[in-house]
Amino acid sequence: MSGFLKIENVDKSFTRGAATTKVLENVSLKVEKGQFVSIIGHSGCGKSTLLNIVAGLLSATSGGVILEEQEVNAPGPDRAMVFQNHSLLPWLSTYDNVRLAVDKVFRKVATRAERHQRTMRMLDLVQMAHAKDKRPGEISGGMKQRVGIARALAMEPKVLLLDEPFGALDALTRAHLQDQVMALQAKLGATVMMITHDVDEAVLLSDRIVMMTNGPRATIGEILPVPLARPRERVELAVDPVYLECRRRVLQFLYERHSYVEAA
Repeated sequence: MSGFLKIENVDKSFTRGAATTKVLENVSLKVEKGQFVSIIGHSGCGKSTLLNIVAGLLSATSGGVILEEQEVNAPGPDRAMVFQNHSLLPWLSTYDNVRLAVDKVFRKVATRAERHQRTMRMLDLVQMAHAKDKRPGEISGGMKQRVGIARALAMEPKVLLLDEPFGALDALTRAHLQDQVMALQAKLGATVMMITHDVDEAVLLSDRIVMMTNGPRATIGEILPVPLARPRERVELAVDPVYLECRRRVLQFLYERHSYVEAA
C-alpha cells in the first residue's frame, strides 16, 4: 500500500526535570484513503499521544507523519479532531458552534449563503438541525457529540481523528452514535482514525485494528484486519463467526499484554 496517511518511525519522549520517559518507540503505520482504523491498548500506552502527533498538536521526538505526501508539523483543517469531551463553546448555539468551523475554513472561498447551507447540511447529517438554536447546556451528551462530529466534518478534513468519542456516553446513546458514525463514514468515504478501549466498538467500526503494546516505550504489537462486509448490523454480527474471531484475537492480545505487566 502506498499510504494516504503515513506514520513513519515515530518516537516520542517527555522530559520532566532530570527524568526523560519514552512514551512511543518506532511506531510506523500506513492508512489508506477511506479506511477506518481503530487504535486500542491499555491505559498509558500512548494512544492519545500518537493521535495528537497526527493532529499536529504534538511534535514527534523523531520520525514523522506524512499526509498526501505533505509533512504534518502543525494543526490544520485537513485533520479534524473529536474528543471524548465535546469541547463545544457553551455561549454559542449548536448552529454557531458548527458555523465557526465553516467560517474558519471557507470564509474566503464561499459566500455567506453557501456557508449557511454547509452548516445546515452538516447539522442535517447528524440529525441535529432541529436543535440548531439550542446551546450545549440545553442538549444531552449524545447530542453534544453529534454537534462535535458535525463541526469536524464541516471542515471537509482529509482525516477525521476520534479520541474515545463515545467513552462518556451511556450504552444506548453510544450504540446509536456508533451506528451514525458508520453511516456517515460510508456516505462520505471519510478516512478515520479512532482511539478506543472498547473491543466490540473496534471490531464493529474498523477495517483494521491497531493493537498497542504497553507503555512506556509502546509500539504497535499487531495489526488485525477486520474482513467484515459493509454495511454492518450489530445484531447480526453478534453471532457472526468472523466478528467473534476478530473479537477473540483482540481480547487475547490485550489479555496477554495485561498478564505480562502484572507478572513483571
